[in-house]
Amino acid sequence: MKRKNTIGVQVGNIRIGGGGPVVVQSMTNTDTADIKGTVQQVYELARAGSELVRLTVDREESAEAVAHIRDQLATRGCDVPLIGDFHFNGHKLLEKYPDCAQALSKYRINPGNVGKGSKRDPQFAQMIEFACRYEKPVRIGVNWGSLDQSVLARLLDENATLSEPRPLQEVMREAVITSALESAEKAVELGLPRNRIVLSCKMSGVQELIHVYESMSSRTDFALHLGLTEAGMGSKGIVASTAALSVLLSQGIGDTIRISLTPEPGADRILEVIVAQEILQTMGIRAFTPMVISCPGCGRTTSDYFQKLAQNIQSHLRHQMPSWKQRYKGVEDMHVAVMGCVVNGPGESKNANIGISLPGTGEQPVAPVFEDGVKTVTLKGDRIAEEFQEIVERYVESHYGAQA
Repeated sequence: MKRKNTIGVQVGNIRIGGGGPVVVQSMTNTDTADIKGTVQQVYELARAGSELVRLTVDREESAEAVAHIRDQLATRGCDVPLIGDFHFNGHKLLEKYPDCAQALSKYRINPGNVGKGSKRDPQFAQMIEFACRYEKPVRIGVNWGSLDQSVLARLLDENATLSEPRPLQEVMREAVITSALESAEKAVELGLPRNRIVLSCKMSGVQELIHVYESMSSRTDFALHLGLTEAGMGSKGIVASTAALSVLLSQGIGDTIRISLTPEPGADRILEVIVAQEILQTMGIRAFTPMVISCPGCGRTTSDYFQKLAQNIQSHLRHQMPSWKQRYKGVEDMHVAVMGCVVNGPGESKNANIGISLPGTGEQPVAPVFEDGVKTVTLKGDRIAEEFQEIVERYVESHYGAQA
């Protein structure tokens, strides 16, 4: 799946587009004015693998906090680029808080609510002026739910004059694309270089999103941000986002992605990062963390031992990755198999870099371990889980360490 050749955009230390890797990003849900809480969440998102993190900048207290957030992250060794999400009053906040304007690595502007009526164009121009002044890239992000009504009204009027008017849904899709493309060209006219512009047209329907991005991709070479907005929560949000983005990514469309999941109350925000990474990794586009291969279980695996071991190993690998990726080149490509019985266990374990075939119901209580297709040891007793984790650690060191 060859990447579509879009214009590369530098955002802090991360490059979007230009044929480079698809970038994973996320967004905080803390009150940005809560400096301590926001710093902690940004740090956790970055540690989980978010390469860009967006913050809500909705009022003066939030704008005033941004530079402090940037400074505190730096003291923790976290240099993840921060994106300011502006709606309605961004022009005022950037003017009043130059430290905020400077601390952010990118601005997000929504053409649908940058200003109404006669205020729209001058306030949009002010946002672009600040981006030019501070040499910041901009994402012009159109949302289905906050579409510029003047663009929609214009296209509806034009459609009404046709001998065969197009369906309303088609006109609305075209209005979303038109809003993004016209706003981008306006930004260029105002002096913003094309290599500082990223576009997005977010929808909440899977097929609508696919139609819009397929059309937009054929009409522009600006870098594209993908995301199904208001995807939902739990399995629905994950499935919908995966369905939409996988179709587009398989066509080489999309330079950066965000998974917009509604979190469970009190749940960890990093799930959206994990889902984004796993979409890219399972499609063979990028690798982020060793993959765990495990069976679904059946009547041969009435014990939940293999399920717990698979879960523990996967959690362990993900927890280790922030340090491993600095020390072990290529470890993210490793495959680990944790299988539950003799039917597919030995075969899958042999095909993985390292694997274990646990005993199923009624089988002899032993667990052969395979490394690079060769059985190296058979585990038994009460410490199979601990011993296998130790073997995985030794495998990583011996195969991906400096001496490997």
